[in-house]
Amino acid sequence: MNGDFSNIKACVFDAYGTLLDLNSAANSCNDELGDKAGALSEIWRAKQLQYTWLRSLMGKHADFRIVTENSLDYAMNALGLADNDLRSRLLSFFEVLTPYPEVKPMLGELRELGMKTAILSNGSPDMLKSATENAGIENLLDMVLSIEDVGIYKPDPKVYQLAVDRLNIAAENICFVSANGWDAAGGAAFGFQVAWINRTGAPSEHLEFKPKVELKDLSTLAQIILPV
Repeated sequence: MNGDFSNIKACVFDAYGTLLDLNSAANSCNDELGDKAGALSEIWRAKQLQYTWLRSLMGKHADFRIVTENSLDYAMNALGLADNDLRSRLLSFFEVLTPYPEVKPMLGELRELGMKTAILSNGSPDMLKSATENAGIENLLDMVLSIEDVGIYKPDPKVYQLAVDRLNIAAENICFVSANGWDAAGGAAFGFQVAWINRTGAPSEHLEFKPKVELKDLSTLAQIILPV
């Protein structure tokens, strides 16, 4: 997965897990969670994704804040955690997730090179506003796009079409960047040129819709999509 990118006019990023560290919410409550922090973060994220897919398939949409709350409740119940104050703190920390260290320099580099940048996320608009402001990247993005504008979650093609319509750039001229293998596959199936940020060394998805490149983080993205 080291294909050449060509004629890229915009870089569109997933937010959660790609720009923002999903483990940072649980890690902020390490004193209370102890050795359950990692398990809680893993179960919480898995259920969060499952609930987006279930709601999309059932035609029963709810915004990402509700999905996030429901999935946290499942995770806490699975681990035998019954603490309303801890629940409130975890949800509060999810609103201000820590960005990965290379995110801000990478976005700055893309902007200096004249590249349009955007987020395309399952997050609700108010959650994304809080997240980007806390990360200090709101001024490094041309747009922050939420699935709430179409009322269905990724990987429905209507979500990816949002980027095409709002940026007024053809799918084949957009580099879509995600740390989620399933999302990378969804973007590739839609027609984006895709960079998969495989931070955990996960195996590739066994689907025919492949990213053009697999990277361990975002630090070299600009050089790869905009070669000198």
